[in-house]
Formats: sequence, C-alpha cells, structure tokens
Amino acid sequence: MFADISHERQQSLLRQRNLFALTSAGLGIALVVAVSLATTRDREVVLLPTLPKQLTVSSAGVEADYLELVTRDAALVLLNRSPEGLDYWMDEILKLADPASYGRLKADLVRIVEEQRGSDVTQAFVIRSMTVDPKGLTSDVTGTLKTFVGAQVIASDERRFRFNWTYRGLRLALSGFSQLPTKDPTKEAQ
Repeated sequence: MFADISHERQQSLLRQRNLFALTSAGLGIALVVAVSLATTRDREVVLLPTLPKQLTVSSAGVEADYLELVTRDAALVLLNRSPEGLDYWMDEILKLADPASYGRLKADLVRIVEEQRGSDVTQAFVIRSMTVDPKGLTSDVTGTLKTFVGAQVIASDERRFRFNWTYRGLRLALSGFSQLPTKDPTKEAQ
C-alpha cells in the first residue's frame, strides 16, 4: 500500500518536473529570440539632405542647432512668396503651426493671401543672420527683403523677424511671427 502511494507521488513529482522543464525551455527560447530581435533590429534615422549633421530630438528640450534649422526653413517658406503659389505657401506654413495658435496664424495668412492674390507683387528674402534662444523658444532672423513688381525691384530693405515656437512632446511648432524694428546704423554710430 505504501508502495502504491509512493509510486503515485513520484509520478506526480515527475510530471511537475517535466512541466517546469518545458516551461523553462520555452521561456529560454523566447528570451533568445527577443534579445536577437532587439540587437539586430534596424535603427531608423531620418536623413534630410539639407542637414549638415545628425540631430536628435529629446523631450528634455530643443537643441539650438535644430531650432536654427527649422527656423531657417520656416523663414524661407514664410518670407518668399509669389501670387502663383499662395495656396501652397499658406498650406505649408500651417503645417508648422501649433494647434493652439492655428486659428490666429491662419487669419494672418488669409489676410496676406487676399492682399496679394491677383497682383504682380513677389517677395524674396535673403537671410543674413540668425539668433536662436532654445530656452525661450524664439528665433530672430535678419536679412534683405526684396519686393518685385513683375521683374522690377521696387524695394530692398533690411528687415528683422521674430519666430515664436512651442515644444510639446517631441514636436516643435510655430506659434507666431512678427516683424521687429531694425537697428539704425546711423543712430548706433553716434
């Protein structure tokens, strides 16, 4: 009788040991597969031909280099426009807009589009200098703004613009822009 109980107990322990061994082997194989997938997984880096180096985006804040590159592209899109491409121009700027500022920016852009549509006035901006403040999320762009009517230059002025940005999550977005007064070199010399 004790032999039967002993035999049943040994069979029960043997089944538990075999189940434990199979579970351990399965988990071991799963671990090996997971580690191999993690180490051999392709790393994706978005490369733009206009970037001189690889940039990283972090939730800790915006790097000055990244803010400068985004400002450069935004300034060139915003300040270079012609009547033929006004709809595209407005759509591209609104893609950069912060959702909280979208309505105000769109109203400003619609006003510009209505003023310029149907005219022969084209605007070109050449960047001369730029300063960025990653902590304050602002950037100032200085350059020459040329205004053309047809092929003739009717104005060529030194202008300074400020771009305001927001940074939420990992997205840098345009929250506003304005023209700043330019420094008068004759007053600085006195």
